[in-house]
Amino acid sequence: MPNTTIALEAADMSKVIEMAWEDRTPFEAIKTQFGLDEAAVIALMRQQLKRGSFRLWRDRVRGRRTKHAGRIAAHQTAGSGTGAV
Repeated sequence: MPNTTIALEAADMSKVIEMAWEDRTPFEAIKTQFGLDEAAVIALMRQQLKRGSFRLWRDRVRGRRTKHAGRIAAHQTAGSGTGAV
């Protein structure tokens, strides 16, 4: 794995970490606001969090539908036939 350094100001880095921990904030929102795709967010979290905290976070977000805007939209339209949630 290459040693990737993400250059963000401390306040921005803190905000990205906060958004990454939030269950309802999709990776796409982080990319829109900060220009970091999912892989970059994972690298940032690995770099900034303690090993145990990183593992907890990864287990939590791995495959979580709400962390991917495309999955949220697909679930909402496939749900009840009305598209309403």
